[in-house]
Amino acid sequence: MRYALYFTPPANDPLTRTASAWLGRDAFTEERYTGGPDGAFPAEDFAALTADPRRYGFHATLKAPFALAEGKTELELMQRFSAFCAEQPAFDIPAITVGEIGPFFALVPAEPCQTLQDFATCVVETFEPFRAPLSEADIARRKPERLSEAQRTYLMRWGYPYVMEEFRFHMTLSGPVEPAKADVMRQLAKARFSPFTGKPLHVSGLALFVEQERGAPFTVHTWQPLAGA
Repeated sequence: MRYALYFTPPANDPLTRTASAWLGRDAFTEERYTGGPDGAFPAEDFAALTADPRRYGFHATLKAPFALAEGKTELELMQRFSAFCAEQPAFDIPAITVGEIGPFFALVPAEPCQTLQDFATCVVETFEPFRAPLSEADIARRKPERLSEAQRTYLMRWGYPYVMEEFRFHMTLSGPVEPAKADVMRQLAKARFSPFTGKPLHVSGLALFVEQERGAPFTVHTWQPLAGA
């Protein structure tokens, strides 16, 4: 089993419901949805374009998936998770927008947010004692030869290359989209998520996700509000 610390809005939040329908799966309930939005793509094509983020559920990675370190238990992880959420204040990302990270589409902050960066760093550091070292296969899957020197260092130190100043908050909406389809996907994403873009995103809680076995869908084990939420 692997665990991950992700941000996602609460289960009944309109953004969660909209994104779950877009991706085709709700990570809280395991409810499945079929059919692409508005018929712009054949259903099977849209399902293929959203397959990667559908397995992980709608989320933003804070502490990437990890197996428990030797000597650590799920109960200990849950106790630290509960205490951490009770200590950390909720906050707002001033505004979000549909953005592109390489060939992927995602919801991203419209402008830098230092409070968000600090929160992400705190999550990474706090839960590091619970992370088992990466296997050689895990390291190879990250293609370290394609990473910058700093990213390779972070991969070995923290189990994930995109932490600290390399962290970019994103809530993934697609797998890689080929250039010929990018304009249509961009228009669809902007239309579907227009009720949420250009507005604050309230970081009101933190979720512990679990993957029962390698390759299985990630599901929400526990969602807990942050202090003051």
